[in-house]
Amino acid sequence: MQDNIFLVGLMGAGKTTVGRLLAKHLGYDFYDSDHEIEHRTGVRIPLIFEMEGEEGFRKREAMIIDELTQLGPIVLATGGGAILQQENRDHLRERGTVIYLAAKVHDLWQRTRHDRNRPLLQTENPRARLEQLHGQRDPLYREVAALVVETGGQPVTQLVHHIESLLNTRRTVQQHANP
Repeated sequence: MQDNIFLVGLMGAGKTTVGRLLAKHLGYDFYDSDHEIEHRTGVRIPLIFEMEGEEGFRKREAMIIDELTQLGPIVLATGGGAILQQENRDHLRERGTVIYLAAKVHDLWQRTRHDRNRPLLQTENPRARLEQLHGQRDPLYREVAALVVETGGQPVTQLVHHIESLLNTRRTVQQHANP
């Protein structure tokens, strides 16, 4: 399962887009934990938040992450808040390589400002909410990540090639350290 790759980061960081292409390049199966929750419940995440609250959603998310991280080899795009629970951080760290797709708040705002499927941004000042989430979650993303990759305006293919290069370098170093 160490070949598994788990992408973490705030909403709009590109986890799903990057994850899909990375999985295709590596010949891995791709999963998105949010999409998996929607598929299994038959409803969109905003409705789950409305009916069960964030706590109910986080319980569903923890079960999905526990299940998916036991598969392999996979690329998994996690929801932005998945790292809030210690159990999820442990499963991600122990069962694969965690990559934090780090993005500036301005870029995240540009990518998410018209998206109505983001329950945590349905506030009077969504940009301020993004800044708050970034401040709260960035240390947790960095804690769990083996690799931190800055995302900006570069094309997705370039980003995926960069990640593949980092993963290859990491594998080579690990092989030399543990012959």
